[in-house]
Amino acid sequence: MNPRRKNRLYLLFGMLAGVALAVTLFLYALSSNIDLFYTPREMLLGKGEQHALPHIGQRLRIGGLVMPGSVRRDAQTLKVTFKIYDAAGAITVSYDGILPDLFREGQGVVAQGVLEAGNLVQAKEVLAKHDENYTPPEVAEDVKSSAILPSVGSRSASGSFSIIQTKVTP
Repeated sequence: MNPRRKNRLYLLFGMLAGVALAVTLFLYALSSNIDLFYTPREMLLGKGEQHALPHIGQRLRIGGLVMPGSVRRDAQTLKVTFKIYDAAGAITVSYDGILPDLFREGQGVVAQGVLEAGNLVQAKEVLAKHDENYTPPEVAEDVKSSAILPSVGSRSASGSFSIIQTKVTP
């Protein structure tokens, strides 16, 4: 074989090996940063058509409502345990840190952490959801001073509700 072709072949193999190594490292880094989202139903019954259950040690996010009466706080530390539930069941979450201001029983939360034995999630972060109905302070004051309510059953030809203004006494 011609030495020039031999050098080109070595260069081609070297470049292919470099690309393969780069793709492998990229996929490895991507897989370690992926946190799959689960609901309590999916954690208990499986996710997707294959009903794949998360494995112990897997990083994940779990979202649902905080079960009323399940919040337990350690008096000496910031450690908190609570249950996140939906219609299928509940998952216990343990968190060591300051909880968000919106965190309360019956409120929607998302916990990010690692699954441990016994369907326990050791959370590294807890996010509290809010109701998505934001009202600017100015509008809230206006609503307090004069309530604007749609009249029940009276629609105009355009399909909009007529407005009744009433005074609300605090």
